[in-house]
Amino acid sequence: MLFNSFEFLLYFIFVTTLYFALPHKYRWALLLVASCIFYMFFIPVYVLILIFTIIIDYFAGILIENAKGHRRKQYLWLSLVANVGVLAIFKYYNFLNDSLTDVFFWMDSENPIPYLNIILPIGLSFHTFQAMSYTIEVYRGHQPAERHFGIYALYVMFYPQLVAGPIERPQNLLHQFREKHYFEYERVVNGLKLMTWGLFKKVVIADRLAIMVDTVYSDPSSHYGAAVIVATIFFAFQIYCDFSGYSDMAIGAAQVMGFKLMTNFNRPYFSKTISEFWKRWHISLSTWFKDYLYIPLGGNKVVKSRWYFNLFITFMISGLWHGANWTFIIWGALHGFYLVFAIITQNTRHKFNESIGLTKNSTIFKWTQSFTVFVLVCFAWIFFRAANIGDATTLIKNAFFFEWSQINSTMLGSNYYELFLGCFFIISLLIIEWTARGRQMRNFVSQQPAFVRWGLYTALVLLIINFGVFGSNNFIYFQF
Repeated sequence: MLFNSFEFLLYFIFVTTLYFALPHKYRWALLLVASCIFYMFFIPVYVLILIFTIIIDYFAGILIENAKGHRRKQYLWLSLVANVGVLAIFKYYNFLNDSLTDVFFWMDSENPIPYLNIILPIGLSFHTFQAMSYTIEVYRGHQPAERHFGIYALYVMFYPQLVAGPIERPQNLLHQFREKHYFEYERVVNGLKLMTWGLFKKVVIADRLAIMVDTVYSDPSSHYGAAVIVATIFFAFQIYCDFSGYSDMAIGAAQVMGFKLMTNFNRPYFSKTISEFWKRWHISLSTWFKDYLYIPLGGNKVVKSRWYFNLFITFMISGLWHGANWTFIIWGALHGFYLVFAIITQNTRHKFNESIGLTKNSTIFKWTQSFTVFVLVCFAWIFFRAANIGDATTLIKNAFFFEWSQINSTMLGSNYYELFLGCFFIISLLIIEWTARGRQMRNFVSQQPAFVRWGLYTALVLLIINFGVFGSNNFIYFQF
């Protein structure tokens, strides 16, 4: 069941209405059942995988809390191995087997290990990481073990953020399932506003840009110069609007019922450094890797060479988290390289900027920084979007054969009107985000006169109806 479908609209209205109609003591059960049904709309049998890991982690949390000494770590490892094992089988088994096949081919032999004919369960990486954060936090003593099995199951399966996050920590979410939430008009309206804005980003911007992006990236050898560059820029905004649009709808849906989920995006394309970009992009994942991998490796509290290694390996693994393909690993490695290179060259770049009169507070310097970061991020997106390394290298090579006349209806699978609309909505998005810097746009709009507010709401709905691309367009991050 997709957030951008009419079925979800009806489902959300039904579940939310029933949620507020029921006594508080039954609401957790409603949400748990609703979450199971929501997940089973995709591939019903895969709900058994969730149940399997939920049972293991539920008992692991209790055993960790009650155990002493080395036993605590043993129970933690039992939980982590179970979760990572499920992820490895469904997501990485065939990828590793493919790589092994290449090795056997190089040795002029055949790979005897069979392939598994399995489909990756939707959102597996997200709820696996959320479950892992629970047992880690119990082990660290930051979260008491949850004794109520239904509440814990709901923590893992809460349907607004089940398949694509945000990846919540137990300290933020678990206690909210015990709190009584009343119907508050202002909170409900704010949640609906955020859901509508997220839907706009998904169907009006992301899915419209996808048509042109798919044309170029599905046939790299036939596209050159400007077509490749425009398609890559469009993909940068497609994936942003697609994923942040889902996050907005998830956060908004939870807010309507009284739950507060963490912010997952914060105007990332206005970042002035790659480090800042990762503090603004997929925040729930970047902080997960920081807390559970980067810092345990030693973070920056080690010698420089080890610090560089910690950064690089964290982003390599982050790339692998996104997908079982070497393109994702290269994408992660590029971001790791960007960060390490920025640290190594920091003093040199500072002296150079001073020599040409650029100061940190100058407007030109800030916009130059943001532009540079955007270019670096877009270059990395080529590997993220390409089907394989060969396609990625072809696109990079072809991008240097530059002619603006190459942007036409054949090259981008559309027409100039659609190209204009894509650019118009991207520019509009950037203007809105720039206007909203330092505050929530919903709060800014709420402070305007009634005729302005309702005019904006009406315009947003009309744009969705008239310019939205509707159909069975999955969210990009569902595949992870």
